[in-house]
Order: sequence, then C-alpha cells, then structure tokens
Amino acid sequence: MEQRKEQWSSKLGFIMSSAGAAIGLGAIWKFPYVTGMSGGGAFFLLFVVFTILIGLPMLVSEFIIGRGSGREAISAYKKLAPASAWPWIGKLGVAGCFLLLSFYSVVGGWVFVYSGLSIGGKIISEGASYSEQFGSIVGSPITTLIGLFLFTIINILVVSSGVQNGIEKANKYMMPLLFVFFIILVVRSLTLPGAMEGVSFFLKPDFSSITRESVLYALGQSFFSLAVGFSCMVTYSSYLKKDVSLTSSASSVVGMNLFVSLLAGLAIFPAVFAFGQEPAAGPELLFMVLPAVFSQLPLGQVFLALFLILFLFATLTSSFSLYEIIVAAMTASGKRTRKSVTWLIGAVVFIAAIPSALSSSTLSGLLIFNKSVFDATDYLVSNILLPAGCLLIALFIVRKMDEVLVRDEFTQYNTQSIGFYSLWHFLMKWVVPLTIIVVFLNTLGIVK
Repeated sequence: MEQRKEQWSSKLGFIMSSAGAAIGLGAIWKFPYVTGMSGGGAFFLLFVVFTILIGLPMLVSEFIIGRGSGREAISAYKKLAPASAWPWIGKLGVAGCFLLLSFYSVVGGWVFVYSGLSIGGKIISEGASYSEQFGSIVGSPITTLIGLFLFTIINILVVSSGVQNGIEKANKYMMPLLFVFFIILVVRSLTLPGAMEGVSFFLKPDFSSITRESVLYALGQSFFSLAVGFSCMVTYSSYLKKDVSLTSSASSVVGMNLFVSLLAGLAIFPAVFAFGQEPAAGPELLFMVLPAVFSQLPLGQVFLALFLILFLFATLTSSFSLYEIIVAAMTASGKRTRKSVTWLIGAVVFIAAIPSALSSSTLSGLLIFNKSVFDATDYLVSNILLPAGCLLIALFIVRKMDEVLVRDEFTQYNTQSIGFYSLWHFLMKWVVPLTIIVVFLNTLGIVK
C-alpha cells in the first residue's frame, strides 16, 4: 500500500471523523422526519435491520477499498481495477456528493441561522408559533442565502486546512459534546406530559403503515446515515495507517450512529405528541420541536443555543466528508493545491445550491415530478444514487477486487475478525446486492 501524504493521527481521530461524517443531518435531522412520515416503529426496525445487515458490511467494504488502495475514490478503483469501467464508481461518488451538498448545505444554512438567532435569544418566546417561525426563515430568500453562504465558508476554511489540522481536529473534540447535550434533550423530552404516546409511536412497530416507498426510504436512510455509497469512506480510510482494525472501527461507527438515531427519535417524538405536533410534518419537524422542548427547560434559551451550535457542528462534520471526496479527487494528480481547489468547489456548490435554497420562497412554483427542487434532489440522491452506488461497490469488492487483499485488510490487526470474514463475504456477495435489487423492483411494482 502506498503511504498517503495526508493521514489520520490516530485510530480515535479516524473513528471520530468517520462517525462525524455519518452522524450529522442523516441521523439528527433526516431520520426523525422520515421515520415520522413512514410509520414510526416499523420503519425504525427496518432501518436498524438494514443498517446492520447492509450498511455495516458496506462500510467495511469502503474501508477495505480505501486503505487497500491507499488512494482517494476515483484513483482507488483505477489502481485496483486498471483499464476498466470500475473507476466510474468513484466518479459517481464525486458527482453524488456534489448533488448531495447542493441541498445538504441549504439545511446547514438553516441550522446556522437558527444557531445565530438562538445565541441572540430570538428563537424562544412566550406564545411563539415555531412552525410559523420556521416558515418565515426558510421563506426568506435573503436569510436562506446568507445561511448557505456562511455554512459554505466554514466548510472551505476547515477542509482547506487538511485532514489532521482541519477535519480530524474539529471532530475529535466536539462530537462527544453532542452526545451529552442530546442526552439532556432526551431526558427532558421523556418527562413531558403525554410523552409515552410518542415513545410508543417510535418503538412499537405497526407494519400496516409500511409501504413500498417507506422500505426504499429505510434502505436509503441506512446508506445516507452511514455516508456509504458515494465512496466518502473510501477516501477517509485511504488516510488510515495499517495498525488499525477496519472491522472494529466500522462497528464503532455503526454503533454510535444507531445510538444517535435512537436518541434522535426519543428526543423528538415524545415532544411531538406532547405538544400536539404532526409526526409526519416533514423536513421542518426538528426546527419546530427543538425550540418547543427547550422552552420548557430552566435556562432553555441557553441550552437551545448550545445544542444548536453542536448540531451545527455535527452538520459540518458530515459536510466535511462530502467536500473531502471531491477535493481529494481533484488534487490527486498533485497539480492543484488543496486550498485553491477547496475554494473553487465551495463557490460552485454555493451556486448549485441556490435553487434548493429558494425552493421554499422565490422558486416554490418550480416542481420536478411534483416535488420541489430541494425534495427532488434529496429523493434522487438518497433513494436512487446512494443505493445504486452501494450496489456497484458490492459487485466490485466481491467480483473484481483481489480476494487476498480483501481478506488481509478485513483481518488486519484484529484476529477475532477472521471468523466473521465468511459471513461478511456472504452478505456482500448475495444479501446486499439482492436486497437492493429487490427493494428497487418492489418500489417499481415489478416484484411484490
């Protein structure tokens, strides 16, 4: 394996950065509202099953491809499968990350605006309608564009600083604080009158509410929340030293992700039912419920500001990984500097994100297949491109990549993982690709 110039300083730095890439909008913002729209407990159960049986093997696969090649997404496939069409997996990942950033950065801008307003004490107020408050913020073109711009600038400054000095340093110290404040929010939410109705909705499966689309959403969410399918983790693991176990690292990331998803559900849904909100409200759910919950806490304004700042950080740690896959691909030749490329990509992402940013205001009448630009881009990325990317990666690692290299990377620095290799290989060869195909065909109505 070739030694990368950029590397993680430690296993902890890698795990926290990988967890940061996974634990962001996917687990904290998107998971609650998709769960609410898709039936609650039954969707959560499907999500857990897909994450363990499909997401975890996929995460290990991307780690193996990255460290096994020592290259970023596109170059990794070129090195492992030269003179073939397989490098298009990496190109799909780069294009997918760009599309994902075009709506992800918009939500990041919302979080940035909310964080700023909460610091100024302008979110929580007596008799406030938080749904109307959210509508006025996202419905303001100037406000959303300012939030988008500031969110983009922070990404540029951190990613341009490098892997250790930028991404790793930012993740290592702030991620643990997010868990602390999330637990505080859960405790308060569970003590609200009527909270148990929300707990029942979230944890008690009702399979009558499951539809073909919700199964596809559960599969897509398992990929989205782990940042797999676009080879982000291929790029991250390419910076990893050999003295780290890929399987234990992947298990840690998945465990942290599922725990945060559980916390997100327990924080949001008890409060949703306690305050008479609609669990299927959609993307705005978190922004309406959080202020309502914190308004019931002593020093709620302070706690809300702290949590939103940490939520902003979690959002940023995920977007760092999306930027990094594009930056790493464009600087792989060594002809361009990281700083110049990062600023260029940031500018292009900002421009590309404008239609999604204005989809609740100026461009609200612009629909794509009866969806706003924001929703259409989200659907394309999460439910089509991510599963397609995962399918291609699954086919690549078991049918094209050298099996000796795969086994060596799988068992490196963790002899206990030898016994799980056959199970992982079986899942990647049969269960993962067949599940993705069947879910797609079911969604199209071809298989019932």
